[in-house]
Formats: sequence, structure tokens, C-alpha cells
Amino acid sequence: MARRPARDKRMLRYGFIGAGGIAGAHLRELAKRDDVEVVAMADISEEAIARHRERFGIASGYEDYSEMLAAEELDAVSVCTPNKLHEQPTIDALKAGCHVLCEKPLADSAEAGERMVAAAREAGRKLVIGFQYRYNARTQFLRKAADGRQFGNILYASVKALRRRGIPNWGVFGRKELQGGGPLIDIGVHVLEMTHYTMGSPVPVSACADMFTYIGNKPSNRVESAWKGWDHRTYNVEDLAVGRIRFENGAVAHIEAAFAAHIAGDEWNFTLMGDKGGATWDPPQIFRDEHGHMVNKTPAWLAEKQQPMFQSKMFNFVEHCLYDRPTLAPGEDGLAVQRMLDALYRSAEKGGGEVAV
Repeated sequence: MARRPARDKRMLRYGFIGAGGIAGAHLRELAKRDDVEVVAMADISEEAIARHRERFGIASGYEDYSEMLAAEELDAVSVCTPNKLHEQPTIDALKAGCHVLCEKPLADSAEAGERMVAAAREAGRKLVIGFQYRYNARTQFLRKAADGRQFGNILYASVKALRRRGIPNWGVFGRKELQGGGPLIDIGVHVLEMTHYTMGSPVPVSACADMFTYIGNKPSNRVESAWKGWDHRTYNVEDLAVGRIRFENGAVAHIEAAFAAHIAGDEWNFTLMGDKGGATWDPPQIFRDEHGHMVNKTPAWLAEKQQPMFQSKMFNFVEHCLYDRPTLAPGEDGLAVQRMLDALYRSAEKGGGEVAV
């Protein structure tokens, strides 16, 4: 690859593959920096591109992302396509010399994720996965406590990403052939990844799961709710997934993820139990025995509003690319989570028995 000419000022020339709603979230944060220039966007929808180009002053739009990669001198791209379409654009962008921020999950399968991580290694480029929840101040508080041995050996984690009635009524979230699954791979991945990160990223060895569909495949007008109008005719993913993951160090994690469940209200949380202490993410608390008493520790202040987690995610990627600042979410971490998701789906397809990760 030809060496790119040096510039007077460090400036990250940025492009987008995919112009859906999540691309807008990326753009809003990138627009706050003076060392990023978003120069091009590719999507099969001209209308979607036009909305972003007008708002953010993006110079060029392409229907084919391959044309964009060939025509533009890009340093980095965000891949904001459906899960099934993460792999090839990421690999092509890496081969074109770009660093890549790929939205979660890494791919629709671990095999695809392995090829993406290998492509980054071969190209000598950076691959980062869009795991914003590990940048959350609560997650950082608990991760530092875990690193400080506040919990001792973590024995068990309870992971919950549950909506009472929150089936997406936009995009392709109900189509397994494009997403790879439903709430487990869409929202469960967020709480699973921040739990796994807080635990110190133990190696998963086996998993089992059961999954159920009972609301999404029916018309949305049966019950009044804020999220109505999903396409029940193409809905072929789970409404509810429950599973268990065993780790090499002996720890166990139980996960529940739902787009629609008959519960009191939405839940977005994880709980840790260790032999020296435990914790919850929401509210952020640590539970220990100290000075002969059972003690609950709550932080007096967390910097959640000072720099929101999505902004932290985007800023960290820019600084990882331009200034070699370490990233909290390397592609390898996305691959580890993808392997757990794959095993949970495989188990459910086989009737719920335990399978190797």
C-alpha cells in the first residue's frame, strides 16, 4: 500500500458504511471534535444518506461502499449495517487501510468474527467493537473494584436485559437471517459484555439456553403499548432468551434477555457474587463484610453526565486511531462475547442442552 502523505495537523478522515439510526449517534459525537473530518458515507438508501449529509455537511455519498473505499482517502470507518452485513464491509475497509469501529455485536457468528479479527491483524489496522456500556462510569467503578479484589473470586453473575414490551418497530431486528437473533444478540449483548468485562473477561467453556417466541409473531395491536407496529409476518426471532454460561475459572453467569416479557417493568442490570463481596450495577453498590459487619458501599458521585458513555466510546476510538491511546473494546473482546452468544443460540436450537463455547 502506498504511503499516505503527511498532513500539517493530525486529522482523522472518516467514512461510514451504513446510514441507519446508529450512524446518526456516531456522527453527533464525532461532530464535537476538531480532529475528525467525516468526508463520505455509503448506504443503499439515498434518502438515509441525504439526511446525514445535510445535517453534518458530509461531502460525498455512495450507494456502494466499495466505491467509497476506492475513491476516498479514509483513515477510519464506522460499520453501522445489520449484523449479517458486518463481516465483509469490515474486512474490505481493513484491507483498504482503514481502522474500523464496528457496531455491536461483532458479527452474526463467531466464525465471521474470527475472520474479521484476523483481517485486522494481517492489515496492521485497529478493529474496535461498539461496546459503549463498558465506558459507563458504573461499569468502570465496578471493574476497578474487581481489579482491587473487592469481590475476591467471582462465583456467579446474573445478567438481565429485559423489556416488558419493546419489540423494535423499525429496521430488521425481527429477522434472524439478517440479525442472527433477537433480544439476546441485540440488547442482551450489552449487559453480557459489560458483565464479562467487569468479571475480568474469564474464558467461557460451555453454555446452555432456552428461547421462546410468543408475542412478536402476532399483530402489535392486541395490547396498547408505546412500541407498536412491528412486522409480525417476518418476525422469526426469540421474544425471551434464558441461559447459563460456565467459565474456565469455575464462575457461572445466568442471562435473561427479552423484547417482550410479562414482568413489572424493564430491567437493565447485572449482579455479581464473589467469595469476598458482591455488587449490583443499578444502583451501583458493593456488598462486603467489614469490621465485623455487613456493609453496603455506594459511590457518592459518578461522572456519568460529565462524559456520557457513547461519547466516551467515540472519543476513545478517535484517540486510539490518531494518538494510539489504548481502547477498552478491542475486536478480540467482541469475538469472546460472540462465541458465548453463538453457544447460547446453538444450545437453544438443540433443545437446551449444554454445548461447548
